[in-house]
Amino acid sequence: MVDWKSQEEMRKDSSIFIKLIHALLGVYAWECVISLDFDWAVLTGKKKFRWPLIFYFAGRYLLLFALIGIVISLDTPSEINCQALYTFNQLAGDAAVGLASINLSLRTIAIWSDNKLVIVLLVLIIIGHWSLILQGVLLTAVWVPGVGCQITDSKTAILSATFIYSMCFDFVVMCLSAYKLARMAICTKGTHTKFVRMLFSDGLIYFFIAFVANLIATVFMVLNFNTTTSIVFNVPAAMASTIVASRVVRRLINFQPGSELVISGKNSGIIFESNSAVLSMQYAEP
Repeated sequence: MVDWKSQEEMRKDSSIFIKLIHALLGVYAWECVISLDFDWAVLTGKKKFRWPLIFYFAGRYLLLFALIGIVISLDTPSEINCQALYTFNQLAGDAAVGLASINLSLRTIAIWSDNKLVIVLLVLIIIGHWSLILQGVLLTAVWVPGVGCQITDSKTAILSATFIYSMCFDFVVMCLSAYKLARMAICTKGTHTKFVRMLFSDGLIYFFIAFVANLIATVFMVLNFNTTTSIVFNVPAAMASTIVASRVVRRLINFQPGSELVISGKNSGIIFESNSAVLSMQYAEP
């Protein structure tokens, strides 16, 4: 029987955690590099900036800064304020998860053509989600001479609740999207457009990846073998959600003009042109 709280086991778990974080930073940095052309096109005006992209950029780069902060906390040879750094890392990482869910929610709202009931439902869920994310400092970390920053305590109950809520949120968004797209397919007598197929595929893939990642993170937090294993899968869960949600946003915006996806404004909605197989994302003014 493994003694998860023994010093030997905790050192082994910490070593695994350090290697995992470095690997994840490399993966996420590569994801940012290969999609940097999209960000640059928006910043230089080649692609028109729309307000929902605020959530895209915020989630994307908050997670990057959080990963860099975690690596600093693990690698720094000199004493630092571990509590302040871990507080930033936790809030930035949790915010990235929340922003990823918002990105998918905006797409779902667009699919439902700004249906007021759907908007109210998703806004209430988002408020509940962020009420958990902004609970405050959930990790306690101190500097240990010769070792570095060490987590001494974590509020696993709130962390678990946040990830469980994220799973439920993703499930609701996926169901709303799938239901609406299925109805559209029935109304068109099975003649799926490329856009509908793309949305349906992305939604299911997003749900699967986010659900599995959050499920694994939640299981380890609930088991709470030790302070390291209880949070070891939090970062992979946040990264998986952010990467897939960001790709959803980019794929929608990069779809070539032909059909219009309009978000925001009283008269906005999705407009499909009968002879079009392509899409552009536009956000109407109120």
